[in-house]
Amino acid sequence: MIEQGGTTGQGGPTADESQVQLLTPEGERVDHPDFSFDGDDTEVAGYLRDMILARRVDTEATALQRQGELGLWASLLGQEAAQVGSGRAMRPHDTAFPSYREHGVAWCRGVDPLQMLGMFRGADLGAWNPYEKNFFLYSIIIGSQTLHATGYAMGLEADGAVGNDDPERDAAVIAYLGDGATSQGDVNESFVFAASYQAPVVFFCQNNQWAISEPIERQSRIPLYRRADGFGFPGIRVDGNDVLAVKAVTEQALDRARSGNGPTLIEAYTYRMGAHTTSDDPSKYRLAAELEHWRLKDPIERVKAYLTRRGAIDASWLAELDGEADALATRLREGCLALPEPDPVAAFDWVYEEQTPYLSDQQARYADYLASFAPAGQEG
Repeated sequence: MIEQGGTTGQGGPTADESQVQLLTPEGERVDHPDFSFDGDDTEVAGYLRDMILARRVDTEATALQRQGELGLWASLLGQEAAQVGSGRAMRPHDTAFPSYREHGVAWCRGVDPLQMLGMFRGADLGAWNPYEKNFFLYSIIIGSQTLHATGYAMGLEADGAVGNDDPERDAAVIAYLGDGATSQGDVNESFVFAASYQAPVVFFCQNNQWAISEPIERQSRIPLYRRADGFGFPGIRVDGNDVLAVKAVTEQALDRARSGNGPTLIEAYTYRMGAHTTSDDPSKYRLAAELEHWRLKDPIERVKAYLTRRGAIDASWLAELDGEADALATRLREGCLALPEPDPVAAFDWVYEEQTPYLSDQQARYADYLASFAPAGQEG
């Protein structure tokens, strides 16, 4: 049961700092008094597939950026369990509001990874339909998506889609943010409104230890989940590299939201094993020993160890999955290079629902301006 409050600490977990864990880094199942995972090994193997394929998307996108085919990429390396566990905890009619790193959640919501690459290539602003996937477009402005999520959740409550004890009708919202975003005013404003209106929203903070180059201990004097206390709703910390624990904790928080009991803050304690983005060099601000320490807690390896020990997967199963990952990588590489170049003039079509005469005139003049650069004989 999610309860408000928690133990004290100084930013990161201390020896006595509690966090929910159901699968150890060595791949051993452990019990927790308030949370449990009741799925079978087939379900766990599905999560492993999700994580491996999400990591392959990340690897290929990083390579494409290094080759000059993407303008930027924000890596999820090391955060696969936090994203897949929470993504798979959602019901089809729940809605996610991501930041810019939730590629694993997007995968779980059925977004084609090629559409994610299109945004970072500059071919579009996000080509998936957010209402069809119940996964909104990436938010580049730090923390702004938490306000969008809270407002959307307040709308669900106003529409009577909360507290009906009807799984086909009741819905909730999950807002993804990083530890650095908790320092933003937008996030704290969203906490105020969510608490005041008992909005059915779960704030899912992936605490990956670094806000670009700023360590978590410089950002907060207490563990992040305890910030919820001051706003009057529960906060809880979960081992963000444990996909089973993340699934269990997020399911309970979403159930709480759907039933009309208001928001929850989940702090998924994880680690960014890659760079903040491809424009960042983490070797400038963190020690190699820290990275090696967290490699031993790799979210994928612990699930592999668990399933292999139980005989649920074997070398042939993993080889088949590797083949699937290779095929996905090939499709992404070829598809990315084939993405059509955007029409600059079309940008004017996306400003208002209905075009205005003033904007139409601007569009026409801009089209004439672009045409003036065409080689002789190729005008128009």
